[in-house]
Parts: sequence; C-alpha cells; structure tokens
Amino acid sequence: MNAILPTGLTKGHFCLESAVKLQYELERRLLDGDWVPGQPVPSERALMQDYGASRGAVREALAGLRTTGVIETRQGGRSRCSNLLEQLLELPLDGRGDDIDFQLQVLEARAILEGEAAWFAAKRASDEELERLGQEYQQMCERNRGESTLEKAKADLQFHMLIAQSSHHLLVCSFSQLFYNRYFNAIYSVLSRTLSRFGRYPDGIARQHGAIHRALQARDAQAARERARAHILYTYDLLKQCR
Repeated sequence: MNAILPTGLTKGHFCLESAVKLQYELERRLLDGDWVPGQPVPSERALMQDYGASRGAVREALAGLRTTGVIETRQGGRSRCSNLLEQLLELPLDGRGDDIDFQLQVLEARAILEGEAAWFAAKRASDEELERLGQEYQQMCERNRGESTLEKAKADLQFHMLIAQSSHHLLVCSFSQLFYNRYFNAIYSVLSRTLSRFGRYPDGIARQHGAIHRALQARDAQAARERARAHILYTYDLLKQCR
C-alpha cells in the first residue's frame, strides 16, 4: 500500500529534505572531530544503515558535501574528508628548514599546539583511541631502536599526529596536519642537528614520550598538556645549544 503524502508534497520533496538533514548530520561529524582530514568517508551502504536513509538521500547529501568542499573524491578512489584549512591557510618559509632561528620558531609553535592537542585528547579520546595510542607508542619505541634519524622523526610525528586526531578538535587536528606536513624538513633538521651536536639521539625525548603516553592513558589533561609542552621545550633548549 502506497503512503499518503500531505497535500502539495511529493516523494522527491521528502528525499530532498532527508538529504539536507543528512548533509547537516555528516557535517556535524566533521565539526565534532569524529571524522578527521584525510579519513575515508563511509560507504553509501554504511551511511544508509547508520542513518536509516535512502540511497537517493545519501547520494544527494554526499553531493552537497562535495559542492561545499567538505569532502573530496579523486577519480577511481573513495571520498575523503577535506582539510578545511588547507585552501585558507598558507604557512610561510617551508624552504628555511635548515635555518636554526626558524627551527626555534617552529618548536615554539609546536609547544603550544601539541600541549593543547594532548589536553583535548586526554579529555575526549575514546577508550579505543587510547588503546590505539598505546599501540602506536609501543611501535614507536620499537622503531626507535636502530632506525635512522629520518625514521625516528617520522615515528615521532606519527605519534603526535595521532594525539591530535584523538583530540576531537577540528581546528587543532586540521592545523596540526598542515603544520607537520609543511615543516617536516625543519622538524627533521632539528633532530639531525642535535644528533650531530651531541653524538646520539637525546635520551630525554624517549622518556618524555613515555610521560605523555602515561598522562593520556590516565586521562590527566593538565599533566598531558604539561608533558607535551615540556617535551618540545626540551628539544628547543637542546637546539639553542647548537648555535
């Protein structure tokens, strides 16, 4: 038996209304940090099941998200969440990675950024995310044994990026992603310079990673912020000695 629609309304009207509502709900997932930049968007089938929506409504909602730039789809690939800051924020001087004064500024910015990311992660990360952070920490410790300075720098940033993703803070996560990508050469050069100066990878860095990890697992937001800032400022002080 066909449903009786209110006078003046059509099935297409209800599909459009559902699509607009679903688009709003999916945008909310990104704003709440449930979806992070670069993360694949769930399949149409999964969205239909999760929201009880028709295929037409799901496709209309996804089309709306593409139009507004919230998601992007490359030919032959799945849709992914966009970094909404990427087209609005131009970070300068990425070619000054070997300049020690610029490296110090990068570390000053990291101290603030990573302190806040750790604070929010301790508050907002799910149990599953904390478990994944614990696994990443253990893997980082393993990778740090005998790896090159470059690989250690990559492992370090991967750990910190996962903390930012677990913060469920759209701007912190989006900016962290752009910042780390833009200034990786400067961050790597900091470790390379301190390694050349002191003859080994600084022992304090590994201890501080452990302190950050323990504060996060304890959900101690203030301690997580302090440990994350202290970690970066420790490297900052080492770098100043290389002048």
